[in-house]
Amino acid sequence: MFYGGQRSNGNGGWNPGRANGSDRDSSETERDYRSPSHSDPSSSNTRNDADMNGFHEPGFRGGSVTTLPESSPILPYWSVKRHLTCGNPTPPPPWAPKMTPWRASPTKLKTSNAALVLCLNIDVDPPDVVKTNPCAVLECWVDPHTMPSYKALEVIGTNLQHQFEGLSPKIPYKPILDPSSDDLKSNCEKARKMAGDETVLFYYNGHGVPKPTPSGELWCFNTTYTQYIPVSISDVQAHLKTPCVYIWDCSAAGHLLNNFITFAKRRDDEANMHHGGYPDPPYSDSIQLAACLADEQLPSCPELPADLFTSCLTSPIDIALRYFITNHQLPLNLTTDMVLQLPGDLKDRRTPLGELNWIFTAITDTIAWTTFSREVFTRLYRSDLLVASLFRNFLLAERIMKDYHCTPHTSPPLPPTNTHPLWASWDLAVDSCLRQLPELLKNTKPQTGAFTSLTSKGRRTSSRDPNITKEPTTSTEKPYVYVPSRFFADQLTAFEVWISRGGSALTRPGPMSLPSNPDQYSGTSSDAPPEHHLVPRKPPDQLPIVLQVLLSQPHRLRALILLSQFVDLGPWAVHLALTIGIFPYISRLLQATGQDLRPVLIFIWARILAVDPTCQVDLYNNQGYKYFANVLAIQDDPRQAAIPNSSEHKAMCAFILSAIARDYPNGQNACWRERVFDSCFERLDEGDFLLRQWSALCIAQVWDANDDIRVYGVDRGTQDKLIALLNDDSCEVRAAALYALGTFLGASGSADETKLGGGGSGTMYQLVERIHFRMEVAVVTGAALAIKEDASPMVRKELLVLISCLVKEWRGYFIVCAWIYWEEERRRREGTATQDDDITAQAVMEWLDDFGEDDFREENRVLLSSFFTIFSVLLELSVDPYQEVATNAQTVVDYITALLLESPFMRLDSTSLNRPPPAAPDVDHSSDRSRAPSLQSMHTVQLPPSPNPGRPTIQRSETMTGSISSGVTNTLRRTSSFANALRNLAGGIAFPTSEDGRASPRLSQSGVSRMDASEISRPPSPNLNYAQYTSPYSRPPTPTYSSQVPPSPHPSSQLMGEPQHSHVNDFLPSDVMGALMEEDMERLRARRRAGSHGKRQHHAPGMGEMSSPSGSTFSVDSNSSVILGLGTGVGIRDVLPLKSRFYDWCAEYFKEPQMRQPEADEPGSEQYNYQVWRQKRNEQIIAETESQAKVAQSCRWDRPVTTIQTNYFPAQIALHGYDPHLVVTNETDMITVYDWTQRKRLSQFYNGNPKGTSITSLHLINQDVGGIILTGAADGVIRLFRNYDPAVSTGPVQMVSAFRGINEMVKVKRGAGVITSWKQSGGYLFVGGDSRVIRVWDAHTESQVMDIDTSCDSPLTSMFCQEGTSLFVAGFANGIIQLFDRRLEEEDAVVRTYSQHESWVQNVKSHPLIHDQFLSASLDGEVRLWDIRGPDSLQTWDVHPQGISVFDVHEQTGVFAATSAISQANWRTQRTVVHSLSRTAAMSALSINHINPPSREPPSPFIPRYNSLAFHPREMVYAVGSLDHTVRLMGCKLKS
Repeated sequence: MFYGGQRSNGNGGWNPGRANGSDRDSSETERDYRSPSHSDPSSSNTRNDADMNGFHEPGFRGGSVTTLPESSPILPYWSVKRHLTCGNPTPPPPWAPKMTPWRASPTKLKTSNAALVLCLNIDVDPPDVVKTNPCAVLECWVDPHTMPSYKALEVIGTNLQHQFEGLSPKIPYKPILDPSSDDLKSNCEKARKMAGDETVLFYYNGHGVPKPTPSGELWCFNTTYTQYIPVSISDVQAHLKTPCVYIWDCSAAGHLLNNFITFAKRRDDEANMHHGGYPDPPYSDSIQLAACLADEQLPSCPELPADLFTSCLTSPIDIALRYFITNHQLPLNLTTDMVLQLPGDLKDRRTPLGELNWIFTAITDTIAWTTFSREVFTRLYRSDLLVASLFRNFLLAERIMKDYHCTPHTSPPLPPTNTHPLWASWDLAVDSCLRQLPELLKNTKPQTGAFTSLTSKGRRTSSRDPNITKEPTTSTEKPYVYVPSRFFADQLTAFEVWISRGGSALTRPGPMSLPSNPDQYSGTSSDAPPEHHLVPRKPPDQLPIVLQVLLSQPHRLRALILLSQFVDLGPWAVHLALTIGIFPYISRLLQATGQDLRPVLIFIWARILAVDPTCQVDLYNNQGYKYFANVLAIQDDPRQAAIPNSSEHKAMCAFILSAIARDYPNGQNACWRERVFDSCFERLDEGDFLLRQWSALCIAQVWDANDDIRVYGVDRGTQDKLIALLNDDSCEVRAAALYALGTFLGASGSADETKLGGGGSGTMYQLVERIHFRMEVAVVTGAALAIKEDASPMVRKELLVLISCLVKEWRGYFIVCAWIYWEEERRRREGTATQDDDITAQAVMEWLDDFGEDDFREENRVLLSSFFTIFSVLLELSVDPYQEVATNAQTVVDYITALLLESPFMRLDSTSLNRPPPAAPDVDHSSDRSRAPSLQSMHTVQLPPSPNPGRPTIQRSETMTGSISSGVTNTLRRTSSFANALRNLAGGIAFPTSEDGRASPRLSQSGVSRMDASEISRPPSPNLNYAQYTSPYSRPPTPTYSSQVPPSPHPSSQLMGEPQHSHVNDFLPSDVMGALMEEDMERLRARRRAGSHGKRQHHAPGMGEMSSPSGSTFSVDSNSSVILGLGTGVGIRDVLPLKSRFYDWCAEYFKEPQMRQPEADEPGSEQYNYQVWRQKRNEQIIAETESQAKVAQSCRWDRPVTTIQTNYFPAQIALHGYDPHLVVTNETDMITVYDWTQRKRLSQFYNGNPKGTSITSLHLINQDVGGIILTGAADGVIRLFRNYDPAVSTGPVQMVSAFRGINEMVKVKRGAGVITSWKQSGGYLFVGGDSRVIRVWDAHTESQVMDIDTSCDSPLTSMFCQEGTSLFVAGFANGIIQLFDRRLEEEDAVVRTYSQHESWVQNVKSHPLIHDQFLSASLDGEVRLWDIRGPDSLQTWDVHPQGISVFDVHEQTGVFAATSAISQANWRTQRTVVHSLSRTAAMSALSINHINPPSREPPSPFIPRYNSLAFHPREMVYAVGSLDHTVRLMGCKLKS
């Protein structure tokens, strides 16, 4: 984030950014890999088409590539924040300080009345005070002996009142002069009556009466002034009550303060004992300021005023200047009279006097901020204007009076501040000002009438008539121009130095670190000690000064820029700025018209709202939202940008406005009035992903639960535009579009976890009822078809939220789909596929026959098919390879299943729901998937149109027929069965035991997979796994309802066929279908009626406290009769819609540093040093292996390196190019990582593919920077894992991502599973295998780029991509080799076919030395060399006449290796030969002798071989895995 188009170093500019300046790649969706902590809403920051090394590979959008060069260096993939969090908000770091409330509490101080008690008794000295001669005599800067005593008392009282008014002018101050005890009582009671519940200030000056007594009595007079009357502090408390602020200006004032605390505690305890509670606020919370301790006497030096304490509190500049000239020898012979002539006004910061007052305020604020605790600072300095002024000035009193052996103190007690180093800065500022005073006074006519203080002077000059012209000076000299102080500029420079010189760096806990909470680490003994965490540095002392500088026009922009750099450090910095009181200042600046402030203000406000969303109310009340709405609406002028980095700042505005609208109807309506919705709608087409993302999220929050705005959005076609965004290149934009569609259909965008939402798309009163229904279905159907195969689990999670909204509102249709699915699967399992037994087809036919018109019948057929499509997608997602997606989907599926079990389908005579399902056979993942369900006749129509027919519909390559038939049958193959899920749900499984029914799924119950526990091997969990299954059954007892179907939290008795009803059911399945669907329509009508009456009705009448599903399931028609089928959800818990965390995850982007390098880029950090070392190490390995590769093709390769026992058959082998890592998989799903140099196992984990499948493809990606293991299994799923090396990662192995790499797996007798080829330089993953297509995935966008038709009926067995081009080569089981060009159309991508092999092509590999050549090997023992420019092979090697088991080519040198095949007849010896491409004879051979013959079938049906082989990508080493569970590493004997 930077302004003005560039970052600058120092001078108020921006901090240096990331080291490479740009970290966006061509797809705009990956941020620098070294900053995984960055939120990167789509993982990027600046916008150009270069990767971090300055090169790029031209992406291909829409299925074609325009240019060829692909020479980009290695880029890491699947390494940004979304892969670590999957769209879940990151928990705060362990060192994060507790965020105490920065706003003043509701019980904050508010002083509304003041009693100023003066007991002076002028001309009569008290008996216990012996005064020196001379001594201090001034009271309120008045010498009482220069006038009659009664007159002096009045003048002193008036002056005191004016001095206090200078602190806070709006409070009524009542001077009480020499009062009697009765006067004191009446005035105190009067002050309390006027103040009400607010604070009273009680000031006591006892200079004319005896000192307070040790028992806590102060003195006043009798009515004739002949006696001193003691008044107990307890009596004063009784008169004034609470809250109060007390000032004690008298000798031995500590007696009053200490006894006050004693009496206050006694009063509080008595109130608690007799009235059951403490006063509010307690007497003990009263604030006191005392001039000295109990054993001290006030100073009487003649150069000081007698009321020194009062002077410091109310006239700080006066006393500070007098104190300065008394204690500092200036060469100018300044006098007090000269100081009183100091020009200016205390309120005008442009004048010398006003500037000094401004500096004093900043310094005392800063001293308090850096010395006191945050709670004390907020209470004393940010609650009340008068109290804040008194305590600022108290710091001066402490500094001055301690020099005279007097100790001012307070309650609450404060640490000493008189030696704070900032007092030196104050002395410097006073010195620089006073040194100019003689020049300022030289040409100024002396003012008539001596002023007793600068305070009174300022008051008089400010009240003088402004129209009076200044008398011209008689001198002809040019008047002296005052040189302003450099104090603020110097402090800003110090603040800038702190930020630019390591202030943002982390440090160990200690005196120089951010203060932490004392109870923060109070964990068990097993918790890591706090010293192990790096925490932010102690904040700079200048922070309060920066706040003060915001008031200054000359310094404002620089101060704002520095402040923005500070809040960019993280939430702790934002909270500190708020605690110190920045909010009112930054709010006021929204009224400023300066264009130069816009970027920095937007930046700061984005950080504030990200940390404290409650500021939405403030921005609404002060109409600050208009500022951001105006910026968002600005149309960009290509000739001159209205704002630098316009798109990014508009994205921040969209975020700010979305935060204002979030869960706040007033904010929504304010955004609506400012046309924010329209601005966001127009920004959905912007080129910047961040702006597209936040425009969608802002729309989501603006129309969340707001019917009128949703109506307007539909009229504009917003839902269609959001569906179009589902093909966006950015994962975050796709997820944001789904989030917006979710809130459109009733999901809650609130931060409240308990607020689920509901109510569909609202009333939509402008639409006909039927169109309204079709629109909701069309939105979800379009989204489901577009997203169901998205590679990003974060996006698939958001799709589930959207589907759950539809399930909640149209549950009757989903019950019907679940019933049809159940019956279809039962027929398939039992093998009863006769037409007579097809009750579902008959029920659908009868249901459709009830609709008379053909068009209406066709529309209902399409609607049901759409619901079935969505239900099929839902079942697909319930067995998603990513646990969190699967668990959320299972919550929705189990909700539908529970509704099905409670539905009238259970009471049908023809139903099979009440019979136990047949035992599920082992899942055969290679069986045929072409079976179409009996709904096939329905699936002939395209997606129903949107309400606005003029808009283009979604173009899909598949019809409803294909989507449903494939979706249903594929799901049947991938899960053990829907019936099994139903059996598990209804068969009395143990639901979560917590009262709210939420818990993580357990393996033996309703876990991640619906298989038996013995068939499950659980893969590693993701980094942030929020997977939380929610049971559809409530834990609290269910009340009884007068419905036909009694609720059954565990309906296993119904499943077992026990009779529940004595009457005979005479309705048909079609009747149940019609009733359930009519119930859904009644729910829609009720929703539309409720909206028309101005409020949404969440519960039907009479439903009381029932949960929403129960309440909204009951609908009553116009005759008040319950429709058949109603009550199906009585005992079912309200678990839908699902709750999305995506918005909070996106908002984290604005909490994370954008203007400084991430920790991994910070020179000297552990991550930076590690990557620098790694880069140098890699370069050294490359240099060494390149020199070795030149001679290795002419050397023998029979040097034993090491041998590793694996304890299982090593089916797949991969070697890391730079680290000594060997990855081995077995014939099922186990992955083991070894350090082959030390023969040590580093980690072992499960891949998670189902029983009966194997890992058939293995890669190590991102090798330059570490490594991620990428696997492809025969179930069609791609999985990625990180943290497999414990030497680098302290945490466990984690799943990074998982997605279905290929969908349609063809049934073949002997298949290859899934074959992948990874292209690191471009970030492309090619996936083929037992399929008729090769699917190309883009790792940048995590989306499918194209499906290339293989034009071959045999499985694809091997594949490689040619570096630097768009060509790739694939070998097939029938011996064919094809050359593809992905620039061509998908159907015409085959550019050459090679058919000289006559058997299964075991592998194809690129020639290591000649760019346009490649090698292939077939099972019959032939190895051939090809040139892509010719049709025939160039050379043939007959390596093993008995056949080749496995074949590989070294990537750096001209050698290949092949292992002989073994069979039942020939198995005792297996030879691995290494051949040079430049020679005909083998250079070396490795023979492995077997003791036992192999099994008749290979270890895996997808791996047609009995061993494995892989060359090291760099080293002159190869690894051979054999049937004896051993991996042997052999090396090249290099010539010395």
